Amino acid sequence: MKLTQNVILLLKDLIQIESFSKNEALTAQRIEKWFKNHNIPYNMRDNNIWAVNKNYDHKKPTLLLNSHHDTVFPNEAYTRDPFKADIIDGKLFGLGSNDAGGSLVSLIALFTHYYEYENPAYNLLMVASAEEEIAGKKSLRSLIPYLPKIDLAIIGEPTNMELAVAEKGLIVFDLSIKGTPSHAAHPNEDNPLMKISQVIEEIKNISFDKNSPLLGPVKITLSQINAGSQHNVVPSEVKMVLDVRVNECYKNSEINNLIVNSLPCDVKARSLHLESSSIDDNHPLVIAGKKLGRSTYGSPTLSDQAALSCPSLKLGPGDSKRSHTADEFIYIHEIEEGIKLYIDLLKQIL
Repeated sequence: MKLTQNVILLLKDLIQIESFSKNEALTAQRIEKWFKNHNIPYNMRDNNIWAVNKNYDHKKPTLLLNSHHDTVFPNEAYTRDPFKADIIDGKLFGLGSNDAGGSLVSLIALFTHYYEYENPAYNLLMVASAEEEIAGKKSLRSLIPYLPKIDLAIIGEPTNMELAVAEKGLIVFDLSIKGTPSHAAHPNEDNPLMKISQVIEEIKNISFDKNSPLLGPVKITLSQINAGSQHNVVPSEVKMVLDVRVNECYKNSEINNLIVNSLPCDVKARSLHLESSSIDDNHPLVIAGKKLGRSTYGSPTLSDQAALSCPSLKLGPGDSKRSHTADEFIYIHEIEEGIKLYIDLLKQIL
């Protein structure tokens, strides 16, 4: 299939272009070239690119097809050049190949395939977004006000083409335990370091009653503690960080209120906008996927789904376990099969 061959070449080009979050201008230009070569009008804001199907009708609901073209930095364990797009034994190596280049180019192929489709039940909106890896200010979230109203979404991330029908949300909390600074040689009944155990005990005691069959319980992890700079100085403050993964049974505001009221220290959420996402098991898009033999599950990882308020499905070629690993790769057959499954999926609802 020529379309599949061409998007694999597109992915090889994208791998070879540095596109760390906030620095995706050159990969944006390469994606622009795809739309120009296929005579598809497109729009651009910052490093986000979007286009709608030829027969777009504002009276019809809109299906978003989205994945990102930014990457994380390569880790020190790489044994290969992360920007060298080699195909070896059916594997396409390179930074961003699996997360989420394979999904991105597969969705671009899907959009291109159906671009001129006559009288579709859904409008198609293709968005290649930036800053997903850092949930940045110029990511998909910033683009929503400039896009048509979105009624349904497929977010391209590596899921082995299984149906991720729910995704955990995220809240990062900064905790501050205040105390009185002093010289270590003198008595101090207000040493903030001595209050850490009380805060940790209260963290252990926090519980959430609503357990999701897809995503499990809300998970609270104390991930950082920082205090002090010298052995002979009692610090004025201990800083701690809580990573909280939220299931679809709660709004982030509910989690925030409970944690703020439970801990004996200053608590501040960095943001409440990364909500959990889900789609009903009986939604036509999910039913269509099941008819193609795909299974459903809940995803623990965060994506641009968090920017959306509509039903959304995470689905894409590749394996999430390869994301952010050294010598990242995706199988060519995963892309080929992914494009076919995407096309067969939309055939049932368009």
